[in-house]
Amino acid sequence: MPIMKIIKPGFQSSIQDLGRYGYSHLGISASGAADSISLQVGNLLIGNDQNSAALEMTLVGSEFYFDSETIIAITGSDFQPTLDGIQIPLWETVFIKSGQTLRFGATQSGARCYLCIKGGFVVDKILGSASTHLLTGIGGYKGRSLMKDDEINFAGSDTKNVKQQHVKKEIVNEIMSNKKIFVTKAPQSDYYSTETLELFSSSTYTVTEEANRMGLRLIGSTLRQINNKDIITEGVSLGAIQVSHDGNPIILFVEHQTTGGYPKIANIISAHLHKVGQLRPRDEIQFSFVSIEKAYKLSMDLESLISPESLISI
Repeated sequence: MPIMKIIKPGFQSSIQDLGRYGYSHLGISASGAADSISLQVGNLLIGNDQNSAALEMTLVGSEFYFDSETIIAITGSDFQPTLDGIQIPLWETVFIKSGQTLRFGATQSGARCYLCIKGGFVVDKILGSASTHLLTGIGGYKGRSLMKDDEINFAGSDTKNVKQQHVKKEIVNEIMSNKKIFVTKAPQSDYYSTETLELFSSSTYTVTEEANRMGLRLIGSTLRQINNKDIITEGVSLGAIQVSHDGNPIILFVEHQTTGGYPKIANIISAHLHKVGQLRPRDEIQFSFVSIEKAYKLSMDLESLISPESLISI
C-alpha cells in the first residue's frame, strides 16, 4: 500500500474526519476536523466521500515524502505549500509523482490547513471514526499527533483521466470569511440581564493563548450574572459558550469535556463552527444573536454552497 512518510511533523498535525458522534454519554466528545467545511470541500474536490480521513495541520505545517503517485487537495488557511520547492495552489487538485516532497510552512492567515488525498488516509476506525482524539489518545494514527519518520498508508489511486479542478474564488472567500460569529441563546442565557446580553453581542473579544481543540478562552468585556447562581453539572454541547467565574467567555470546541458546571450564555450556530476552527491566539471576534430559524436556514445555505454542483470549476 502507498506510503506518505513524515519528514517534519509540524506543530500539531493529526488525522481527522468529521468526527465520532453518539458517545458523549461515555465522556467522549466528537473530535473531528476543527474546520469541517475545509475538510469536506477538499475531499469533494478530488472525488472523495466528504468524510474521508484527511490531515489537519495547526499553525505550523509539516513536510512529507510520497513513495507513490497520487492526487491531493489543500484547503483551509494558507500554509505556503510547496512541491519539490515549487509553490502550489490551495483549493485545487494537485498531482503528486512518486518520490516528490510536499512541504508546508507557517500559517499566513487562519489556524488550520487540510491535506486531503485521493481515496483518503488508511487508518483504523475507532467507534466509527478515523479522527484523532488527542486528549484520550484514540483514533487517527496511534491516537496522537504525527512525529518524524511516521509512515501513513493512503489508498492507491489512478491519476489518469482525472480532471484539473478548483473551487470557485467567491466560495473560498465565503468559507474563509472572518465576519461576525452567529450564536443562539443557551440554557442559562436568562442568568444574564438584557444589558449584559447586549454587551456580549456588541463587544470585541480576543482569543487568548489558551486556545486548542478542547476550547478557546476569550478576554474582553466582563459578563456578570443577575444573581450569582450555581448550576448543577450538566451535559454540554459543541460550540457552547460558557462564562467562567472571572466573567470571561470560553468556547467549547471539538474535544470539549462532555459535562460542565459554568453557565452558558450562548451557543455558536453549526454553520459558523468552522470559523472557530480558524481562530488563532490574539485574533479578535464578535458575536451576534440570531433565531433558531435563522440558524437553520444558514446551515441549509452552507450545505448548498459546498455541494459538488455549486463549488467546483474545471
